[in-house]
Amino acid sequence: MVPPSSPIPLVSDDDPAGVDFESPTAPSPVVRAANVTKIYTRGSDPGRLGTLLGRPDAPRVRALENASITISTGEIVGLAGPSGSGKSTLLHLLAGLELPTKGTVTFQETDLETLSTRERTRLRLEHVGIVFQRFHLVESLSARANVALPLVELGVGKRDRRKRATALLERVGLGDRVGHRPGELSGGEQQRVAIARALVTDPTLVIADEPTGELDTETGQRILNEFERIADDRAVVLASHDRPTLAISDRIVRLKDGMIRSDGNK
Repeated sequence: MVPPSSPIPLVSDDDPAGVDFESPTAPSPVVRAANVTKIYTRGSDPGRLGTLLGRPDAPRVRALENASITISTGEIVGLAGPSGSGKSTLLHLLAGLELPTKGTVTFQETDLETLSTRERTRLRLEHVGIVFQRFHLVESLSARANVALPLVELGVGKRDRRKRATALLERVGLGDRVGHRPGELSGGEQQRVAIARALVTDPTLVIADEPTGELDTETGQRILNEFERIADDRAVVLASHDRPTLAISDRIVRLKDGMIRSDGNK
């Protein structure tokens, strides 16, 4: 600490004009995981029910251990690692789909554990776009209606919902498939519907688990270009084994055996 008698000058001696040059503002953190551990219990409820059923010692799986990561506005972070390394678990924690067994996850300065289940659901709906490995599309609805579903929950009017959903489907190359149901679409087309749905609320954070896994090279590159475009003013986290997908990342976090082994520039 600088003593009161030695104030820090606002203007240096090398700046006779008296101009105060400020350093660039650092990107604001969107979500931060601090020393998080996630333990699952196989085959039973990990709490009281497991004990009541006579299985207090059911196998416990430590999917993630003492992991810390910060994701900021304007960056794309890639999660890399073999199957079972903890990538999907970390994504679920960052998205608020699950809470850690230990440690904290903070979304825009709010500790997710202080929120009720309903409040976390609302936060995800308003601020997080998620692309799952399984697409979770509603079979009875058209592609456009599937994309618009989050907007229904947010109370957006029908005309605006249709307009925004159609525009996103066109951006991912499905402008001629807006009225098709999932059963009438290929796996790659269903994946693009899921990506459009994740983007339709204009989220602060986009989470994607193997987003190009079902796509051909050309379509995959189109989707990656879209992720790069939206990352200008939001945070994007991509978990993938695919090199071209990881190549668009600003930095890559490598996991193995549930632990972060490295976190840095490519």
